[in-house]
Amino acid sequence: MRPGPALEVDRLLDDPRTRIIVCCGSGGVGKTTTAAALGLRAAERGRHVVVLTVDPARRLAQSMGLSSLDNTPRPVPCAAAEAAGGSLHAMMLDMKRTFDEIVEAHSDPDRAAQILANPFYQSLSSSFAGTQEYMAMEKLGQLRRADEWDLIVVDTPPSRSALDFLDAPQRLGRFLDGRLIRLLTAPTKAGGRAYLKFVTAGFTMVTGVITKVIGAQMLRDVQTFIAAFDTMFGGFRERADDTYRLLQAPGTAFLVIATPEPDALREASYFVDRLSSDQMPLAGLIVNRVHRSPAAHLSAARSLAAAEVLQPVPGSGENPSDLGENGHGNGNGLPVPEAGPPDLRGMPAAAATMSRHPLTATALRLHAERMQLAERERRLEESFSAAHPVIPMAEVLAQPEDVHDLDGLRSVGKELARGVRLS
Repeated sequence: MRPGPALEVDRLLDDPRTRIIVCCGSGGVGKTTTAAALGLRAAERGRHVVVLTVDPARRLAQSMGLSSLDNTPRPVPCAAAEAAGGSLHAMMLDMKRTFDEIVEAHSDPDRAAQILANPFYQSLSSSFAGTQEYMAMEKLGQLRRADEWDLIVVDTPPSRSALDFLDAPQRLGRFLDGRLIRLLTAPTKAGGRAYLKFVTAGFTMVTGVITKVIGAQMLRDVQTFIAAFDTMFGGFRERADDTYRLLQAPGTAFLVIATPEPDALREASYFVDRLSSDQMPLAGLIVNRVHRSPAAHLSAARSLAAAEVLQPVPGSGENPSDLGENGHGNGNGLPVPEAGPPDLRGMPAAAATMSRHPLTATALRLHAERMQLAERERRLEESFSAAHPVIPMAEVLAQPEDVHDLDGLRSVGKELARGVRLS
């Protein structure tokens, strides 16, 4: 029985009002592959698509047949997309390069050079917590303002913290606008007599402690950076706010990606609740790597019972553990007469032939394991649906091998577009 409404992926992709799709979820659930598959399917249905990934594993480039991706959208050769009147581009976020581009675009050349050379800026732009997520938001805003594509598919950063992608602008803003930064930059803003008046004994004591903790040079680097960056900060916050509102607006769709495992679905539940509280437009849940069997009519219990029947019988001469070194002993060192096959008269007909089907018994046991796994996954999905009954869901079957090319992405896209749940 289907636990919830079906997610109609093709309807979402075909709707010209859908301009942004954001794939979010915890790490390791297949967000990058899902984003690429959605982008490819949309392009092959006539959309002009760019896929933005922040995944450092570079799987997106490999699956799209590209040697590498960088901070500039690159065209993905795809005859099917061109035939449908669509196109596909892909890019991978370079957070430092994106930060540098912002500095260069919103500063005069001298001030930009001063900021880019500042050691504190170099550390902030490369490794400060939240910078990657903030720059993903910034790049999304740039792509949307460029208006070169009618659909942007975003693969959010691989993070277990729920929706850092949404929190990062506020977190970075709080840092740059916080009390400590204001305290550190006060001397550079006061100047002259005002500066001498401002530097009280209390302030000197505080900065003295800070200097001991982070070092005098680091303190000077921070002060110099903030002084140069100060005129740009309002623009950062304004663009972050604009992008945040863009994510809330009609035309944006969030897809939560999960696997049918307790931790992943628990995280997905948190994502769904958080998106709802932030009034973000949630399109549905995609459950990735689902296990099903084409022989679902054969239950795990019947499969195990049949495997028991086909198990080799001790003493039948077919089980190596019952034979001596040369195949003529009884395994205990006692000789037995060399004779023909053991007498199976009086045994059931099925048992008389059971020693000749070890592969069948193994296959039945594997099938039973698959059915048991599928049942566990189904119960987890039903539990999620019970908690979120109106959230549309789609399943993607576990692929026989890793997705590494367009054909693999195309197969995932077809799974996504089934539009109905598998029974």
